[in-house]
Amino acid sequence: MNASGTYDTALPRRVPRTSTLPPAEHLPASLAGNLSLPYGAIDTELSELRLQIPGVNGCVLGGVDGLLITHNMPEGSRPEDLAALAASTFGLGRQVGLSLGQGPFRQSTVRNAGGYLSVYAVNSQALLAVVGEDAVNVARLHLNAPAVAERLAVLLGAGG
Repeated sequence: MNASGTYDTALPRRVPRTSTLPPAEHLPASLAGNLSLPYGAIDTELSELRLQIPGVNGCVLGGVDGLLITHNMPEGSRPEDLAALAASTFGLGRQVGLSLGQGPFRQSTVRNAGGYLSVYAVNSQALLAVVGEDAVNVARLHLNAPAVAERLAVLLGAGG
């Protein structure tokens, strides 16, 4: 510091760098509220996953835009919030994959003191979010949920 109370050397400045990320994707219209979707078949897939894996409390099918498509969550839960959280999880996972050059988002699991939230990519428009209690068999969930996500992708493609 000099006599006038300022520093003699300049602080380092951030230098803009060129991005190596691919251009942003333009996503198709939301599936939320699409009446042509086969909701009965979709609900059957969600229910079967819930029944196959003890400890799964419910499932949410949401768009990558964070809007709810359908769910089988218990009464009193907030499936709209879970759809938004799934989209946030997808966004973070997608950026990690892009930054590390590991490819597109497939799945992410968050473990909390009382349970899990696992989010699986269904297609470019939809996500499957599964809520489980702490005792859920996560390995079994990870074996079964991707196949459900694939079947959901087929159903969404047929209804879109």
